[in-house]
Amino acid sequence: MKENKFQAKLIKELKEKFPGCIITKNDSEYIQGIPDLTILYKKHWAMLETKRSYDSPHQPNQDYYISKANNMSFGRFISPENYEEVLNDLQSAFEF
Repeated sequence: MKENKFQAKLIKELKEKFPGCIITKNDSEYIQGIPDLTILYKKHWAMLETKRSYDSPHQPNQDYYISKANNMSFGRFISPENYEEVLNDLQSAFEF
C-alpha cells in the first residue's frame, strides 16, 4: 500500500475513534523530520510518522522528533504492520 493511501485510511480511522479530534498534516520542508501528523484530542496530543512498511527508511531527524514527541506526550512511527498496536497505545494515552 502506498504511504498516502495508508495515511488517508489512518486519518479516517482516527476521526472515527476520536470524535471531534483535530488532525493536521505537518510540513517537513518547514521542519526537516517533523512527523507527518499531529492529532489534538481533548487535552491530549500525539504525533505520528506514517510509513509504507515497518522497515521503510527513516529520514534525517525523524527519530529525534518521534522521541521528543513521545517524551512530551505521544509519538510513534506507524505502518500497516504495527497499526493496531499503535492505535491501541494511542487510545490508552488519550484516555489517561
